[in-house]
Amino acid sequence: MGNVLASSSPTPSPPGSAGPGLVSVPPGFTMPTVAPVSVTGGQNPEPLLQNPGAFEECHRKCKEVFPMPMEGVRLTLNKGLSNNFQVNHTVLLSTVGDSSYRFGATYVGTKQMGPAEAFPVMVGDMDSTGSLNAQIIHQVTDKVRSKLAFQTQQQKFVNWQGDAEYKGENFTAAVTFGNPDVLVGSGLVVAHYLQSITPSLALGGELVYHRRPGEEGTVMSLAGRYTGSNFIATLTLGGDGGHGSYYHKANDQLQVGVEFEASARMQDTSVSFGYQLDVPKANLVFKGSLDSNWVVGATLEKKLQPLPLSLALCAFLNHRKNSFKCGFGISLG
Repeated sequence: MGNVLASSSPTPSPPGSAGPGLVSVPPGFTMPTVAPVSVTGGQNPEPLLQNPGAFEECHRKCKEVFPMPMEGVRLTLNKGLSNNFQVNHTVLLSTVGDSSYRFGATYVGTKQMGPAEAFPVMVGDMDSTGSLNAQIIHQVTDKVRSKLAFQTQQQKFVNWQGDAEYKGENFTAAVTFGNPDVLVGSGLVVAHYLQSITPSLALGGELVYHRRPGEEGTVMSLAGRYTGSNFIATLTLGGDGGHGSYYHKANDQLQVGVEFEASARMQDTSVSFGYQLDVPKANLVFKGSLDSNWVVGATLEKKLQPLPLSLALCAFLNHRKNSFKCGFGISLG
């Protein structure tokens, strides 16, 4: 909940993968760790609270386990022009929808904020019809990060949003403005707050306010996330329904996830189970999923080292609708 504009960064697998020397655009969700503290006097040592991360990434670790659908044949060529600049070409051949060509570019600045983070980051891609998706992310200070994203449909602006995020020692606050129009009196405002209560527990909330001519409303959601040694349990409850997820890392090779979603507006509930199997010696990643609507999906990703080539196979079967979709992808570079 709270996503105003779908991310326009390249698809994580296999197209759009970062080239040599480049940093992935949005930093991934990491499990909070307990920082060591010194014992003073006769008091018992208490672990320091860490930053809990962004509110919108609470369910991200579980979602990463599930396979992403892909239909048709996808060919991607990634080319690193320098340590800071990369371009990619993607050709999609489909029997269901329209075939298309996309050109993408990624620029990573020289402002180093960590071993795996550099700013500013600019990502964009344009298809053969002239439609553009773009993002600009910049770390203004050590604690303030901003993002500007926009989307065009040929020559017309369709969506745009601006984000501002503040990371404190043990909390994260963010505000998002989507499609604001002062003249018409419409727009969307989303506010997030996530606070670490204990080293394992984080609580927060989300407030969504939308307005357009003849319509105005507010939706509030509360979230809680508990992080164990090898699992993450998250629950979000709001006026639109509920969303629960459970992520468990069984070992270095196997990860599983379970998601439960209930929509009050659609009067529908669904449960999904997914797993990810990593075989490092074979440079292979397998993901599978099964949901309550009897949709079975699986993806297989294989890196053909030492060649800079990756292969991806995808298949999704909907038993209720008796439909089947499959995809094949090749990524070079």
